[in-house]
Amino acid sequence: MEATSGGSRLIGSRARQAAGHRPRVVIVGAGFGGLAAAKGLRHADVDVTVVDRRNYHLFQPLLYQVATAALSPAQIAMPIRRILSRQSNVTVLMERVEGIDKENRFVQTTNSRIAYDYLVVATGARHAYFGKDEWAETAPGLKTIADATEIRARILSAFERAEAAEDEAERRRFLTFVVVGGGPTGVELAGAIAELARKVIVRDFRRIDPSSARVVLVEAGNIVLPTMPAKLSGEARRHLEMLGVEVSLGEAVTRCDSEGVALAGGRQIRSSCVLWAAGVMASRAAKWLGVPADRAGRVHVDRNLNPPGNDEIFVIGDTAAVTDKNGRTVPGVAPAAKQMGEHAARAILAGLDGRTAGLFGYRDFGNLATIGRNAAVADFRRIRLSGFSAWLVWNIAHLWFLVGFRNRFVVFADWALAYVRYDRAARLITDRYER
Repeated sequence: MEATSGGSRLIGSRARQAAGHRPRVVIVGAGFGGLAAAKGLRHADVDVTVVDRRNYHLFQPLLYQVATAALSPAQIAMPIRRILSRQSNVTVLMERVEGIDKENRFVQTTNSRIAYDYLVVATGARHAYFGKDEWAETAPGLKTIADATEIRARILSAFERAEAAEDEAERRRFLTFVVVGGGPTGVELAGAIAELARKVIVRDFRRIDPSSARVVLVEAGNIVLPTMPAKLSGEARRHLEMLGVEVSLGEAVTRCDSEGVALAGGRQIRSSCVLWAAGVMASRAAKWLGVPADRAGRVHVDRNLNPPGNDEIFVIGDTAAVTDKNGRTVPGVAPAAKQMGEHAARAILAGLDGRTAGLFGYRDFGNLATIGRNAAVADFRRIRLSGFSAWLVWNIAHLWFLVGFRNRFVVFADWALAYVRYDRAARLITDRYER
């Protein structure tokens, strides 16, 4: 049943229920959490609507490989409709959410009002520039395919401009790359850029030596990978420095523009390519719901993943601020989002049966970060690895989490070829960087 209001379509759950129709579950966001929730309801007697502003699910942990020309976007993304095509109780809508009306229980998108009986908010996170949003134009972050292809274009264009430059100072500026942020994304980006310059394109130019490129990783804290044990953080720094990356610790960025960055200690680094990996901010879900949020914009939820006083709403993934049974904040990583989505589905099923779901319990599988060829660090609490063994585990884990057999096979084939030949085939300069 469908009604209209104010020029928008109203897809009404109350009218449907009055006519004996099934309850409606609306899932906003088709990341790891949203898809896990949808799949968890595959046998439920409900109608599920998945809303996402894009038509694809993105495997974000491998975005940095698109940004550094190791993979193409299609290898780490898959259409949402294809993933859920065999789930007959799911409808997929490519819409942009503009708000949520909790009182009347509907999600407002650009074109529709989508009513719900249960709502799962899994809208992820965006870049955070700590009040310096004007830096975004100069120092792009890495969250979407568009971000990755732009960063790839900036990196490759820097080498091209260095090849064409007549002035040595400008050439050095083009060959200097600054990555801000020493977390997993920053470490992986810095290592991949250094490897690209020193191993992959080293023979491609005639007027410059790509291996002379300067890659600087800037971290305001005193260690890289601060969530890792100190020994593994030290190993990560050692591997970065073996690749030729300059690791600058304890120096926050105070200025960022087209000429490069200035650091808190007064040092300036001239660069034409600054990349941002220093922080994230949750989506606007807290504002939509009118509920409290933490400093990163994440919605405060209870151990059932409900915001205060909203038992029919679940907030999951990077959008949620939740603690585990030990009082520790659950990290914003793919396994956590997936577990939250699975819990939300179980809680909805329990609610439909008049039962009470158990509390959410996060199972920590550990932390992984790769630095380059044959180098990674892995923390599994009792087992800690670094070097080649950690790199193998990192590869296996990421292949396992990729959606779809074809994606796993293609990525594995590309990785194997790149390992043997030191080649990256996706070295394309596109969009506004085309000349």
